[in-house]
Amino acid sequence: MSDLQLSLIIIGIIVIAGVVVFNWIQQQRYRRKVQAAFDHKHDDILLDEYDTEDAFQRIEPRFNKTTPEVPADTFAPMDAPVGEIKKTSSVPLMSGAAHASLGHISSGTHASTSSPLLDFDSNTNYIINIRSDALIANTYIAKLLQRKFDFGKTVVWLGQQDSNAPWEEITTESNVESDGYNHLKGCLQLADRAGPISEVNLSKFRDLVLEFASQVHAVAECPDIVATHDKAVKLDRFCADVDVMIGINIISKDEGAFVGTKIRALAEASGFRLEPEGVFKYRDDSGNVLFTLSNYESSPFVPENMKSLTTHGVTFLLDVPRVAQGERVFDQMAHLAKIFSNTLGGIMVDDNRVPLSDSGIQRSKQQLIEIQASMKRNHINAGSSSALRLFV
Repeated sequence: MSDLQLSLIIIGIIVIAGVVVFNWIQQQRYRRKVQAAFDHKHDDILLDEYDTEDAFQRIEPRFNKTTPEVPADTFAPMDAPVGEIKKTSSVPLMSGAAHASLGHISSGTHASTSSPLLDFDSNTNYIINIRSDALIANTYIAKLLQRKFDFGKTVVWLGQQDSNAPWEEITTESNVESDGYNHLKGCLQLADRAGPISEVNLSKFRDLVLEFASQVHAVAECPDIVATHDKAVKLDRFCADVDVMIGINIISKDEGAFVGTKIRALAEASGFRLEPEGVFKYRDDSGNVLFTLSNYESSPFVPENMKSLTTHGVTFLLDVPRVAQGERVFDQMAHLAKIFSNTLGGIMVDDNRVPLSDSGIQRSKQQLIEIQASMKRNHINAGSSSALRLFV
């Protein structure tokens, strides 16, 4: 090896080492600056204690409670169509007129400490009952579980071993450990972001249940297919009206760029965690996603590329029907967006790159409140177990 080649190799090693050390120093510097920004006290909408007589006292997210059974025409439209909300909002609102147009945003599952029966009602499910005087053996029930993915929508089986026993969700594992059940409920979901269940799949599910009941000498109760399908279509139409995401964009000034190491340091100091799909997610203590932070540009935030990444902006997103107590979560998201904007030296804008004012943010908050109130009026609480199944 010549002296020239050896010299080039040594120079290359020195340059690479210098880049690594420079990136490390920059990251540590940003972390110190971010930590300094968070050392003083900020009002935290989600964590601060409030006086019990305060009109704005903290309300913890709750699991879905028992909802009354409602007729098929219950799903009333919102007072203002979502299309109008999108036009008047200063913060970008993305309507889900077609459920499939929205990407899936994963969320932690609510672990109900009460009966799973409370999480299912005929408002959003086609519920059948199978009753038998004797225990239905788990070998027969296993055949039902094998068919749970055959109907295009989620199917959950609930079981009761006798009239005094508690209801429990039947899984393949729990079924093996049980002796059987004498009362079964099959809950077939009526809609999700892909649309309503088809009349054909409803009929297939009913026929499976009737055939099963005949084999085990039990009685099956199956609601009318036509009426149920009509309810599914109305449910899907209502869900499309409230299927909205609220976003706040932060873009750089004067065509500048944000550095990936600074974005990551700020995000992690704020409580976000970078997840495999390339999005930072802000979760509550139960693991439920409250809102996300994504790249304003098309490329995802890949962990191994963050040191070399630059971007002209970031976007905060809140999936309205999947978040309980959306008003408070929105306040928390807007609070963090302002911190990001100040720390990164950017500006908050809407989808048309028009700067956002406090009044514009408040208008979007009010629209969020109206959407979640509409959901509640129709017996689907935002962020509940039922909502998490519908908006997936």
